[in-house]
Amino acid sequence: MSKKSPQSVTPASFEEAMAELSALVSQMEAGQLPLEASVSAYQRGSELIQFCAAQLEKVEQQVKILDAGMLKAFNPNESAEDQA
Repeated sequence: MSKKSPQSVTPASFEEAMAELSALVSQMEAGQLPLEASVSAYQRGSELIQFCAAQLEKVEQQVKILDAGMLKAFNPNESAEDQA
């Protein structure tokens, strides 16, 4: 029977997941983790990436619903007054 480690807990938010992912990447880039810890960090990073991707997909769907299918291409040079 496999138990989830405390690190396998679902993050409370997208921002929390990104912060944890950033910390994991920093640890791995430093090259100071033993092999087993590196594998665990990689697995946790994969979980966090999947969580973040799912959160972004949910937000994208919400935006599509809010815009009622009237999505426009974003033009950063166009002011809000130009769009009206």
